[in-house]
Amino acid sequence: VQLQASGGGLVQTGGSRRLSCTASGRTFSNNGMGWFRQAPGKEREFVAAISWSGSNTLYADSVKGRFTISRDNAKNTVYLQMNSLKSEDTAVYYCAGARNAAATTARAHYKSWGQGTLVTVSS
Repeated sequence: VQLQASGGGLVQTGGSRRLSCTASGRTFSNNGMGWFRQAPGKEREFVAAISWSGSNTLYADSVKGRFTISRDNAKNTVYLQMNSLKSEDTAVYYCAGARNAAATTARAHYKSWGQGTLVTVSS
């Protein structure tokens, strides 16, 4: 199973970016999916999660109202739309596949991880 994250890059403060994560090797349409991020010198932290059907989503307080997680099970892809980006959003963003169908914030509940994509927010 491979999770391939893409869409990272340099973006100006206040700008938007959409990250994508596509699964190959097996389907994740029955699993919850999540996004985490790791800034330089910091631990990896939860950003957003979505249940298998997309009906339930969870967000970290720091991104609530600015980021939106969604998924297209037909394409085996999960997205993270990031708006109103701030310098503190600069990090490597990782997508992850959960062990079960629910949206979950806990790292231990995820079994598969992508390689990460770097988002740099600069003025």
